[in-house]
Amino acid sequence: MLEQYRTVRRQASAEIVIKKSRFIGHVKPVESEDEAIAFIEQIKMEHWSATHNCSAYVVGERDQFQKQSDDGEPSGTAGKPILEVIKQQGLKNTVVVVTRYFGGIMLGAGGLIRAYTDATVEGLAAAKLVTLALHREVLVEIDYTWHGKVDNELRGKGTMLGDTLFTDKVTIRCWPRDSETDAFVAWMTDLTQGQAAIVTGEAEYREVPAGDDRS
Repeated sequence: MLEQYRTVRRQASAEIVIKKSRFIGHVKPVESEDEAIAFIEQIKMEHWSATHNCSAYVVGERDQFQKQSDDGEPSGTAGKPILEVIKQQGLKNTVVVVTRYFGGIMLGAGGLIRAYTDATVEGLAAAKLVTLALHREVLVEIDYTWHGKVDNELRGKGTMLGDTLFTDKVTIRCWPRDSETDAFVAWMTDLTQGQAAIVTGEAEYREVPAGDDRS
């Protein structure tokens, strides 16, 4: 699995108007090619009366699933520029559909390329670009006497934290980078003088702050 990758945070859309034509950039993060195709079909159904619903997507750990569609626009003027924006931004698992409602004024090939590019950029901005990094859940169970010290050290180290459970013990849910799990467990064991009960869980992709992007 990738240590980290860039994608979009949420489904979103944004609209621009160029010479009376409306261009609506619809964007969604996806986990599979089937999901990307389903989103494209959904937008086509919702905007069935549009002149065009052009699209592109990049899916897969190695970007192995890529497809573009001009949906009736002149070849290379819609799907390709949409795909190029996705690739230039270094995004994975992202699908974009740009809906066009023709306004009566021809834009020419160059104008179409710029319009579909700009609509894609606006859609991506609305969906928010994020970096997802592979983290592993680590549960640290300690006595209450250790809580203050451990909590301060974790926050000082900038460790991603989940919830804290207070029962007869204190259990802190931590999310270190997956590649740093062994070092984290060793550090926590040393910090608590071997008195912490540490359990590692599943790995999952979690959004990281911009300052922690290690690409």
